[in-house]
Order: sequence, then C-alpha cells, then structure tokens
Amino acid sequence: MAKKNIESGGHLRSIPWFGLGFFVLVCATVGIFFTEIPAKVNRNLKQLLESRKPVAEVDERTIAMQIEQRLRAEMEKELARELKQLQEGFEEQGQAEKLSQPRLPLGKVTDVRELRSGIAFKSSVDVQQGGIASVERVDADSYVANYELGLKIPTAATTLVQLQQSNPNLHEILPSLDTLLASGEISPWFDKLYENKIDRVRRNANALNELLTKHNIYDCETILNLRADNGRKVFLMQADMDVVSDGSDGDRLAEMPDEIVNSTYYQPFTSYGWKKRTKTPNPMVAGFKKRIGKAEEEIAKQDTDTARRQWLKDRAVMLKRWISDLEARSYLIAKYDPFIVIPVNLLTARNDAFAPKVGDYAVVIHGETVYPCIVGDGGPTFKVGEASLRMAQQINERASPYSRPVSDLKVTYVVFPGSREEKKGPPNYELWKQKCGELLTEIGGLGDGYQLHDWENLLAQKEDEVAPEVVPVEVIE
Repeated sequence: MAKKNIESGGHLRSIPWFGLGFFVLVCATVGIFFTEIPAKVNRNLKQLLESRKPVAEVDERTIAMQIEQRLRAEMEKELARELKQLQEGFEEQGQAEKLSQPRLPLGKVTDVRELRSGIAFKSSVDVQQGGIASVERVDADSYVANYELGLKIPTAATTLVQLQQSNPNLHEILPSLDTLLASGEISPWFDKLYENKIDRVRRNANALNELLTKHNIYDCETILNLRADNGRKVFLMQADMDVVSDGSDGDRLAEMPDEIVNSTYYQPFTSYGWKKRTKTPNPMVAGFKKRIGKAEEEIAKQDTDTARRQWLKDRAVMLKRWISDLEARSYLIAKYDPFIVIPVNLLTARNDAFAPKVGDYAVVIHGETVYPCIVGDGGPTFKVGEASLRMAQQINERASPYSRPVSDLKVTYVVFPGSREEKKGPPNYELWKQKCGELLTEIGGLGDGYQLHDWENLLAQKEDEVAPEVVPVEVIE
C-alpha cells in the first residue's frame, strides 16, 4: 500500500513528524526563557564556580577587601584630623590680637622631652638674624633641619632560657620545647618584620610624620621554625597582644549595635570566612545601604563638586561590592570568637611551608593557661601580636579595642602550619580544642597538670532565639 501511494504521484502525503518535533522543541526552548529556570540555572552555576575556587584565592580576595577597608578608614581618620586642625587654626587666627611686631627671641632654644611614641626626643632650634625675606626665601641654608633618628634592631630569642624570660612556666607547659629548639631555626619572617618596621620609620621620618611607637617597634621577641621528629611543623612566636574587634555573621548574630552598623571604621570581614548558611541578612548590610543612599543624595546635588562626586561614586561601588560579599559569606566575630591575627604577607606566602595560613590551628600560651584557637585574620606587615577581643578579654577582662590585654612580650603563639580544615564553616570550639590537643600530642603534648581551655559558646542562646531559615543548598568550598 505504501508503494502504491508513492507511485500515485504523492497525492496522499505522510505527516512530517521530524519537522513538527523540531518546531515543538524550538517553542519549548523559547518558552523556558520566560520562566525562572534560567535565573535558577545561572545562580547554581555561579555557586558551583564560586565553590570550585581554590581556598587560597578566596582567602586572598577577602584579605584584599580587608586591606581596602583598612586603608580607607585610615585615610578618613587622617582627613578628619586634618580638618579639625584646620578649624582650630582658623579659630586661633580669629581670636588673635593685632599687635606690633615683637622683638624676636634670637639665640638657641633646646627642648628635651619624651615623645608620645616613647622615643627619647632631643631638639635644638638655632635662630639667627638674616637678610630680607625675599633673599632668605631663596637661600637653601636659611631654614634647615638636621634630623637623625637612632634605632636598634633586636635579636631573636632562640634558647629556652631566653624564651622563659617571657614565661617561666613555658618548659613545664611544653616539656618537649627544648628538643624542638635544638633543631629549630629563626624564621626569615622575623627579619622581614623588622625590615618592614624600618621602612615605615624611614618613610615617616623623611616626611616628618608620626613614627611607630616604641611599643610597636619592639613587639616581637622571636619567630621560630620548629619541627618535631615526626615531621610536624611548628611556627612559634613570642610577642605582646593587641586587640582586633572586626567581623560579622548574620547567621549567628543577626543584630549589632547602631554604633557598629553605622561606623565607617568597623570592618565586617575577617580573613577566615565561609559560605553563608541561612537567609538571615548580615546586620552590617543595612548600614552600608544607608551610606550608599546618603552618597547618592549628595551626588544628585547641584553644588557637589566634581572631585567629591567621583569619590562618592567610587565609595558607593565599593560598598555595593562589600554588600554582595556579605550576602554570600559569613565571618568570625571578634567579640565572640577566639582567634589570632597573623601579618597578611605570611598568610599569602606561597613558598614557605612554615608560614601560617588562614584557618590553621593554634594555641596561645599566657601565664599557665593554654587557649586553643585558629588563625582567623590578617594584620599589618609591620607589627605582630594581635588577637580577637574574645581572646583578649579572657586573658584580661579590662581589655577593649582601645586597651591591649598584655603590653609585655609575655604571650607565646604556637601555630601548626598546614593543619587547617579543607572545608571552612562556623566556629566549633569543641572541635578546635580536640584538634589542638591532637596537634600538641604530635610535638610532645602538654606537661602534667596543664590542659586546654574550654571556650563557652556565647552565641548559643542568641542562635536558639533567632532560629533562622536554612538555605537548602550544599556548596563544597
């Protein structure tokens, strides 16, 4: 029958199933673009690509944002200080009395005092009678300063006797320390730290700017690379302890004080971060959106000059980028989480197996107490000895963002390079204690009578009160 139909000239045609099927497929494909499916696919692809980024890349991106915010905060503080000085100058000028020119106090005037930074300062001003101003103005020798600054660079402590000058109990707490020291080496980062200090002092001295304080010059007793017989690496540092108060996490702390949310100085990021797990917004986002709104209002004003308008636009772009990050990731909170801070150049070093990395386990030894924690944040390259506000107040209840817990070089920081977890997540203090205990055992363990401190979860009650909605998306980081 089929053959007959074909031979009859094709008056009875078969249904074009292939063409019809292709037409239906095209229509369905076009229809998909008018649904939510493409958006969902796009979001999932972004999450997948984000999750596949190397941990080091994620860490360095967060560190870059920290540095950006820190620099902007420092510039804003400097601008506020200069504006205040300028205003005070105007007020003094307005109150000054118009008197006849007094007789100039010629001769040498000396002043010996202690600078705020702790540097013994000796100055001598020699005033002489010169010619007319138009001549003296072009004379290179009419106004000359001879400025010489003396600075002694310390030697790293390397022996048990030297280390125990900072903590006499150190050998009892770490009985194997003398064995570790026998084959240990001074970390190249000790010299690098003081090179960075010297560079900063030179720059500021040349510009007659404020110098590093004596406290911050001599903040590190030693940095050592140690290795146990089983190969376990140890990064040991003795220093003082300053305080950081950064970080935010909407999942665990949905509300923060207005003075923090609206602060232009508070940093919502820490170097240690993880994929956000709930839909509860980060409390810092509201403050950032408020600042963006104010910036846009000022941009729209006719009397806003071009430079100011461009600065506001750049600031708004930056804040929007930070908001995007805070909507996707969570961070440690210095007020609640115990962690230490390591200079960012160590955290990003690629060719030093002893250099700590974000998330590495660590213990802090002060007095007779051993505190388990992690490397949670990155700090300046010219200073060491920093910890979270939680750690600081545990050591000294009077500690605050403006008052360090330990001024002397009596804190020992023991970091275990290469010990960080592959997947980051919210703080688990019990796990941190367990891991630190295992790592200490690998290097000889704690002495008799000593044990790791138990951290209480101060956010547990707040978490129970909030009960946030969990996002049902598992992302491998």
